Amino acid sequence: MNTHDKIYIAGHNGLVGSAIERQLKLRGYTNLLTRTHKELDLTSQLQVKNFFQKEKPDYVILAAAKVGGIYANNTYPADFIYQNLMIETNVIHSAYENEVMRLLFLGSTCIYPKSVKQPMKENALLTDVPEPTNEPYAIAKIAGIKLCESYNRQYGTDFRSVMPTNLYGINDNFHPENSHVIPALMRRFHEAKINNDSKVTVWGTGKAMREFLYVDDMAKASLFVLELHEETYHANTEPMLSHINVGTGIDVTIKEMAETMKDVVGFKGDLYFDTSKPDGAPRKLIDVSRLSSMGWKHNISLKEGLAKTYKWYLKN
Repeated sequence: MNTHDKIYIAGHNGLVGSAIERQLKLRGYTNLLTRTHKELDLTSQLQVKNFFQKEKPDYVILAAAKVGGIYANNTYPADFIYQNLMIETNVIHSAYENEVMRLLFLGSTCIYPKSVKQPMKENALLTDVPEPTNEPYAIAKIAGIKLCESYNRQYGTDFRSVMPTNLYGINDNFHPENSHVIPALMRRFHEAKINNDSKVTVWGTGKAMREFLYVDDMAKASLFVLELHEETYHANTEPMLSHINVGTGIDVTIKEMAETMKDVVGFKGDLYFDTSKPDGAPRKLIDVSRLSSMGWKHNISLKEGLAKTYKWYLKN
């Protein structure tokens, strides 16, 4: 990519999209194209079609999605499958119609089956059923991967997919019910500290294993994959197994993460694990050998990432 190329970032206000926009600006890219949801409804085929015909972006980064934790996925399953499918089909098809040079689709490791060998390799996709708590979201994200692959196979496009592990960081959603585990817990710990509470409640047993990636690392990985030479990309992927896992390759228990968070926030009380609440999948660790073999590795530790996130949270 050249610094003057027109790059459309779909979802630039979200956790990942905003990190990618920051990273591009740091690298001197000057022709970034963004729209808020009010300015462009990506679930509207007509609006997306008109936008692409008018703007003609050179590159597209599809980071827009409806996302949330276990509670949100269980409460709004229709919203999760419908909105994500519409966003993906509209943007990917318009990218093809308007001859976008390259597109990067951001998925999620929830695409992998619930009962799958750990760490999860890319070839585990579609070998079993997804985790029930986020099945609609997972189905939508799998569809996004297959859309990219199908357009590549039929039309010779260069549409790529990356599957990040659990992401967190600055500009996250800290809603008390609809957010992911790290921002939800960080808010809970902070409020408990301010209120001098004696304990903080954590959903589940605390034994579930999770892998966490700081969002700035994800942004760097996204641009790394987007900028890969076609020969390198094709040499390391397959036409019908083209997605690339992005993570640290390291996981911790929810209890270990909560204890690290407690230390970062400075909460002095106790942890209480509410075992009546679901754990979700017992373990979610991805195999990152495909990406690491191409030369990329994360560089921000969990504690460092949590500290950066909490510093931002206090300011905002």
